[in-house]
Amino acid sequence: MSEQAIIYLMMVSGGLFLAVIVAYMILNKYANKSENKYIRQLKEGTQEKKFSMDVIYQKMYVAFVKIPVIKRYTLKLRRRLEIINIDDEYLTRKQSAKIIFRALLIIIPFTIFIIIMTKNDILLLVILLVFEVLLIETIIEGLVDKVDNKLLKQQIDFFAEMRHAYHEYNMVEEAIYEVAQNDELEVSRQAEKIYEILISDDPESELEKYYDVAPNSYLKEFAGISYLTKEFGDRTIDRGSLYLKNVNNITQEMQLEILKRDKLDYVFQSLSVIAAIPVLFIGPIKSWALSQFSFTDSFYNGKLGLIVQILIILITFICYVMIRKLKDNGTLKNVQNTENPWQNKIYKNPIGKRIVDVFLPKRGTKEYRKVNALLKDSASKLKMEWIYVNRICIFVLVFIASLVLFNQTHKVAIDMVYTEPTTDLDIVGQMAGNDQKKAMEVTEQDNYFLNRFRGRTDTTLEQIRTSVKYSEYYEEATEEEITEAAERIYTKLQIVNSEYLQWFELLLSIAFAIMGYYFPIWLLMFQKKMRQLEMENEVMQFQTIILMLMKIERVNVEIILEWIERYSNIFREPITKCVNNYESGAWEALEELKNDVSYMPFVRIVESLQAAVEKIPIQDAFDELDTERAYYQEKRKESNERLISRKGLIGKAIGFAPMVCLFVGYLIVPLVVIGLLSMTSSFSTMSSMM
Repeated sequence: MSEQAIIYLMMVSGGLFLAVIVAYMILNKYANKSENKYIRQLKEGTQEKKFSMDVIYQKMYVAFVKIPVIKRYTLKLRRRLEIINIDDEYLTRKQSAKIIFRALLIIIPFTIFIIIMTKNDILLLVILLVFEVLLIETIIEGLVDKVDNKLLKQQIDFFAEMRHAYHEYNMVEEAIYEVAQNDELEVSRQAEKIYEILISDDPESELEKYYDVAPNSYLKEFAGISYLTKEFGDRTIDRGSLYLKNVNNITQEMQLEILKRDKLDYVFQSLSVIAAIPVLFIGPIKSWALSQFSFTDSFYNGKLGLIVQILIILITFICYVMIRKLKDNGTLKNVQNTENPWQNKIYKNPIGKRIVDVFLPKRGTKEYRKVNALLKDSASKLKMEWIYVNRICIFVLVFIASLVLFNQTHKVAIDMVYTEPTTDLDIVGQMAGNDQKKAMEVTEQDNYFLNRFRGRTDTTLEQIRTSVKYSEYYEEATEEEITEAAERIYTKLQIVNSEYLQWFELLLSIAFAIMGYYFPIWLLMFQKKMRQLEMENEVMQFQTIILMLMKIERVNVEIILEWIERYSNIFREPITKCVNNYESGAWEALEELKNDVSYMPFVRIVESLQAAVEKIPIQDAFDELDTERAYYQEKRKESNERLISRKGLIGKAIGFAPMVCLFVGYLIVPLVVIGLLSMTSSFSTMSSMM
């Protein structure tokens, strides 16, 4: 920005500031009149403030759902928030608008910064703006996660108040209702919903519906335990209420989860930014290197520089996606997929369905079972058809993008020949004005001959030499100068005539497209591996569930299996299979479950369930859970510490990879290699002149 523009900007800002002050003084004087004071006193307390933030957010929401691009994010965000804010349309709209508004406050300045930094590089600008779509998703998810964490922390206080209310009323539903009326928090709405379920005519079916929309598993556990206690009654265990002991167990689980989330947020709070930010420095690094070392112009403005630039952007994109998957893989998003995504629209189209069905594996085949198992193991909510729509679309896009990029590299190489100053010297820093002018004059002279012979692949050096000799540019040149110019022009002509789409580039485009076709599968595999890190955490959650259920009368092995299936994630498929086969033979179904899993802590739980089927009571089969509760709590804490540590190490390696590639691959290596080559060329030239 020029100094004159800055002065104009300061003058305009100063004028606006003075105008605001004058307007404020006039309005203040008008507001202090006695009649206005009297009217204001009459209205006080009878109407909402015209410019209250709540009203503004409601108006923002109405505006956001009308804007095409923002509408998609607003409705997607709303689906998550309306689960937390049960039947509260006002609060859901307010929170949706608030989160979208905050995201826009971050994204709009960021977009302006990107446009300013990359305005001279249209390709990089387009790529960064597309990459920004992912950044919007991350910002919105981070803000929604804060709402989830807020609800989880409110549950701690809610359960503490529940203990006192239960002592007073000694009735589960009355205690829940009493605490739910105390405030207007998000957890109060959940409590009211649970109360309505408990007093309904068919609480069991209503409870099953609530399980599908509960914001987190701890509210599911609380609702389930409250229902069982209401149906079967409470018991006194170790001079205390069994129901309150179970509520205390859920509270301890929540406390561990809050600590885990806080630590994960601390570890990953900057890794997403570190992984994404290197793409913003591609332009500044390129500008600095060209200003300080002019001999790097052939790299940064040439074909090789463009290829390295694209590779860095690709690495950044992959690392950014992996960081998001790594951080979020332990949490299921409690949003029912009721939307009609673009994948579904494509598959419903007759032509799209016909194309996808060609690639879609037949039901019952090995490939179908493999992909289906991968979707379940990675806890993906995508359908099989949607995965293959993604794969085909990525294949086509990568193939087209590869051809466009290869064509762009040829165009860049040709432009370099036509625009690069022609000089025999490798200069550190910028060329002087006279040297720059002379070099460009030589380039323009060479361009005359290049345009004359361009496209004629059979052109010989002698033909160019003849053309140069009888041209107006070299009328007074020596034979040596003519020969030198002809050789230089011939070299440039070979470059220009060879820069077109080659057959091997078509093969590379196909290879890249195939890699893109498998990328969704590789991403699911990565997510599956990351989820396996949480096996121990999930098994310990099963132990807590069993500890709560085993002392309730009339609870059997089948009920326990149904509960752990409800809260399972990694082991959901084999547990579901066991529940479905349970009536055909309990022991056999559990034996099959034991054979389907290889994780020993979970195998021990299955063996205890087998013992409880025929031999001993459930309480005796899991007596070690009760006696060694403190040990399991400490083990759970230590397991969480290990999990966070492992994720942190993997996350740091992935997060810093783009930064390392940027500075090493795009700055240090080019400077060193090109500098050495230039130095060698300069020494050779000097030696030949001596």
